[in-house]
Parts: sequence; structure tokens; C-alpha cells
Amino acid sequence: MIQISALPAFTDNYIWLLQDHSTQRCAVVDPGDAAPVRAWLDAHPGWTLSDILVTHHHHDHVGGVESLKSATNATVYGPASENIPARDIALGDNAKITVLGLDFDVHAVPGHTLGHIAYYHRGLLFCGDTLFAAGCGRLFEGTPEQMHHSLSRLAALPEDTLVYCTHEYTLSNLKFAAAVEPGNPDVAARLEKVVEQRNQGVMTLPSTLALEKLTNPFLRTAETSVKQKADERNGQRNQTPSEVFAALRAWKDKF
Repeated sequence: MIQISALPAFTDNYIWLLQDHSTQRCAVVDPGDAAPVRAWLDAHPGWTLSDILVTHHHHDHVGGVESLKSATNATVYGPASENIPARDIALGDNAKITVLGLDFDVHAVPGHTLGHIAYYHRGLLFCGDTLFAAGCGRLFEGTPEQMHHSLSRLAALPEDTLVYCTHEYTLSNLKFAAAVEPGNPDVAARLEKVVEQRNQGVMTLPSTLALEKLTNPFLRTAETSVKQKADERNGQRNQTPSEVFAALRAWKDKF
């Protein structure tokens, strides 16, 4: 049985920690800072960091990789087409890896960065900065078409999949979702719950794909209500879901 915990980093990052209690081996996803991981290892003597999974090259996801690698000799996995420090195994689309006894499928999900990847094991998705709770990542390198395709690919996974993204952006994302779909009762209910969670200092992750399909405007670009709001915002008829996505993303960037 694998236990998954969050190690908070910086102001709003989460480093995901996977723990195999039968072997006392653990893995981390996107350790932008080594300090929280080292602190956990120091507090749990006898545990070994065996694997480091990286989704993309941004510093807040890779900043701690080299020092953790040198301290533990963990195996570092990362996207083949990006510059990942201390990477041992370069991964492309449809690659398969086994970490802590779990088989993961690797999905190429360009958009936030061109080489961004996600790791999927039945029921678990580690998606970096591609899919967020009620939102998605900014397009620093890719096109709206690429990001829309990437999100559609993730949305096609089973609905009970737990979504482990790497930032606590849920509240601000839901405020945007409410602006896009003011009449969506699922968004209103989720926003109310998340406001309460954040007021109490409670994290809002993981999400589920089922919940995202009900409340995440970037997964709802085919919905009439979302398309109409996007058309209204940019003053044109957005013909395709990827055009609706582009209009939403441009709006969110200024929201």
C-alpha cells in the first residue's frame, strides 16, 4: 500500500511524497526545494529516497533534484526533451516505468512547457503544471491547441483518478470558473467548500477527474455556457473547443 503525502514548498508548491511502508522506500515528485524532503527523511530514520519523478524543467520543480540525488543516489526520471538536472532516465510519450512497485504510464502533455510529461498509475495522476484543480497551467512555451489536446488526453482517463497537481491554486481558479459559469451549481458548491478549507489552512488537493469535468472551465470548452461566455469575452465566434480554450486562457491570464 502506497501512502501519498504533500510536502509544502515555497509559497504554494506541493512536493508529492510516495511512501512504501513495506520497504521503507519513498519517492518524490517535482522537488523544487530539497529542504522539505531532507527534513522528512531526517524525521523518518530508516527510510530511503529511491526515486525522483520530474514533470518539467521549471526551477520550482527541479531546484532540489541535484542535491537530493547526490545525498541519496535516487534514480531521477524526467522528460527527454527538457534540461532536467541529474536525470538518469529520459522519458518520452507512452514510456512505462515502475516506481515503488507501481507501474506508471508516461503521457506527453505539452503546453505549459513543450516537453512537459505526466505520470499515470491506475487511480493516480501526477500532472505537474498541466492540469490544476479547477484550472490549468499558463502557456509559457506551447500553443493553445497543444494544451487543449493535452488536457483532453488527461480528461479521457478514468473519472475516479486522483489529480495530484503541484500548486495550491484552487481558490483563485474557482473564482475564475465562477465568472465563466455563474450558473453552474457544482462550481458554486465547490467554491464555497474551498473558501472554508483555505480559511482553515487545509489543502484542497488531490482533486478527481470527475470533479474537474464538472467544475474546471478548461475541461468544459464544449459546453454551450462556456463557449457563449468565451465568445462574449473576445467578441468573436470561437468555432472549435481549442479556440474556446484559447479565449479562456487569455482571459484567465488577466483575471
